Amino acid sequence: MNKILAYIAIVLGVLEIVLVLASWMLSVLLPDSGIRSMLDGEGIRWFFGGFVDMLAGPVLVWILLLSIAVGCFYGSGLACVFRSGYSLRYRERIALTLVGILLLVYAGAFGLLAFIPHAVLLSASGHIFPSPFSSSIVPVVAFGVTSLSVVYGIVSARFCGMEDVYKSLFKGIGMFAPFFLFYILLAQLYHSVVFVFG
Repeated sequence: MNKILAYIAIVLGVLEIVLVLASWMLSVLLPDSGIRSMLDGEGIRWFFGGFVDMLAGPVLVWILLLSIAVGCFYGSGLACVFRSGYSLRYRERIALTLVGILLLVYAGAFGLLAFIPHAVLLSASGHIFPSPFSSSIVPVVAFGVTSLSVVYGIVSARFCGMEDVYKSLFKGIGMFAPFFLFYILLAQLYHSVVFVFG
């Protein structure tokens, strides 16, 4: 699997290099085409000046939040509950019951904020899409999974202290590391194509 991911990353990097060289050649060969070179002054200023702005976006934040949530979900032991044949101990049953109650409260509170008439998270015209609700769905789900996993881990004694909670919060970042790399490569390639041909 890692070999495949490495090849994908290499292909994306090579595509970026090919695009840089092709933009230069096409802008020289077809000066009236509107194709911009990434190797002239404008292209170099765009690349270096806008690099951070190209990467800073909601998808990067979503990947970060979901990686924290997934790491906590697995670190707390809550993921084991959904494996077939797993038998719950007494503390785990209590923890799972508490998590179920908190999930109902969390979903109910979020439902009141989004699904009743004139709800706070609806758009000004009363629609769900686009609205603050649609913009916040990934962070809300990530926060819910993280907080419920922490509760489960503490009550089931999987977490013995704050250090265990902390470790589980960043465990998922290592699991999602390839996604961060692919996001950077894909975002850069996409914005480069838009710059050259847009």
